Amino acid sequence: MDLKKLFNDDERAVSPVIGVILMVAITVILAAVIASFVLGLGDSAGDAAPQVSVSCDLGNSTTTMTHESGDTLQNSSIEVVGAGNLTGGNSDEYTAGTRIAEDVSEDSQIRWNNPDGSGSSIIAGCN
Repeated sequence: MDLKKLFNDDERAVSPVIGVILMVAITVILAAVIASFVLGLGDSAGDAAPQVSVSCDLGNSTTTMTHESGDTLQNSSIEVVGAGNLTGGNSDEYTAGTRIAEDVSEDSQIRWNNPDGSGSSIIAGCN
């Protein structure tokens, strides 16, 4: 048995196969990057809604909703859905520990409106 011939014949086919696989992988990755720029997929995410936790005090004659924890809320981008009124003016921010709304009911919710006008989300509620 000729060992030289056994090793030399099998090694020639490996290099072209690896080259073709690498070229296909590079082409696919390049096409994905170009498609994301052309289609603008990165821009569609927009602003994310703030994450907050609120508590509602519905037992007294003045019912309130208080910001307990989470992101700072801008008064210009939120509104009360259902019963209730915001407590601040247009320039006020709501941080943890501040009262967001008064005269709320158990079905009151806080709606965040995206500043770019692309949509809105309910971010908190008393229910």
